[in-house]
Amino acid sequence: MSAPFQRHICIFHQIQQINMGVLDIVPTGVITGDNVLKLFTYAREHGFALPAINVTSTSTAIAALEAAREARSPIVLQCSNGGSAYFAGKASSNEGQKASIAGSIAAAHFIRSIAPFYNVPVVLHSDHCAKKLLPWMNGMFEADEAYFKVHGEPLFSSHMLDLSEEPKPENIAQVKAYCKRAAPMKIWIEMEIGITGGEEDGVDNSGVDHTQLYTTPEDIWDVYRELSEVTPYFSIAAAFGNVHGVYKPGNVKLQPALLGKHQEYVKAQLKTNNVKPVFFVFHGGSGSSVEEFRTGIKNGVVKVNLDTDTQYAYLEGIRDYILNKKDYLMAPVGNPDGADKPNKKFFDPRVWVFEGEKTMTKRIKKALEDFYATNTL
Repeated sequence: MSAPFQRHICIFHQIQQINMGVLDIVPTGVITGDNVLKLFTYAREHGFALPAINVTSTSTAIAALEAAREARSPIVLQCSNGGSAYFAGKASSNEGQKASIAGSIAAAHFIRSIAPFYNVPVVLHSDHCAKKLLPWMNGMFEADEAYFKVHGEPLFSSHMLDLSEEPKPENIAQVKAYCKRAAPMKIWIEMEIGITGGEEDGVDNSGVDHTQLYTTPEDIWDVYRELSEVTPYFSIAAAFGNVHGVYKPGNVKLQPALLGKHQEYVKAQLKTNNVKPVFFVFHGGSGSSVEEFRTGIKNGVVKVNLDTDTQYAYLEGIRDYILNKKDYLMAPVGNPDGADKPNKKFFDPRVWVFEGEKTMTKRIKKALEDFYATNTL
């Protein structure tokens, strides 16, 4: 039995033996290393998952943190490649992934500075990184290593490598190499095996053969066997028909129950009593049913990616405000109450941006409830 696997088992038994809340085992603010492992182990053993919210600005980060605070839940905040570039400024050139690197690092420092104020544990994560985006990943790792030298922990809690478009041996080998680099800092690594359909952040898998949307138990074991040799800090985004974006019911055939078969297979290979040895991630969560989410959670999902739903939720508040206050937004002065009446209190960005934050917060709180994460602190 490898040392990383033994560490995983030790923490598993600690969580099993004591009945406690999340804040009894991890601190508030951004958590890293063993605290991430403890949190995900606790979630898996207590049957809940955390929504992973893509943040593209301080405003969307605040909306997500407010949801977690109101729901008394931990949360995952993540930066995508495109979202990171936006954080650095939409007009900035992203040649050499410089804007994405700068934006993700800026977002990380902002979230680290504000998260303790919200009194919830936060997993600070980077989202899908395809092979062509690896310079972005390398830039974040360099920031992690620099931060680690000063603070004894990495800047980010975790990173996601999506090399699922590459042949399986190359996918696993490259992820394993990053795991070796991450292990001394105890960075959590999320990897994808099998393809998530649809299109997101410039990666278009909308035309792939449907058979590639389903991972096999043997695929999961191959990943688990290789990565557990070097680190206990990893999760697997298995494909079970997932598609990015929102879709009409019936157009996508999700089979989250397959994750149970994967757990059984890995359990048998390990000869362990742990019925859920794998930490799974649910990608393409927007548009899925509550039943599908909960089936995944029952079978070891600890993190669910939500982006499309929260993007639309953020728009709703701003859209409705603009439509309702239209006559007060046509000029700095002059509205239905009088030609000389000022409109500053209506067009102040703090007013209408907050409306978007409120509707995004509401949507995330619904996800926290759906994922059984509410009141877990």
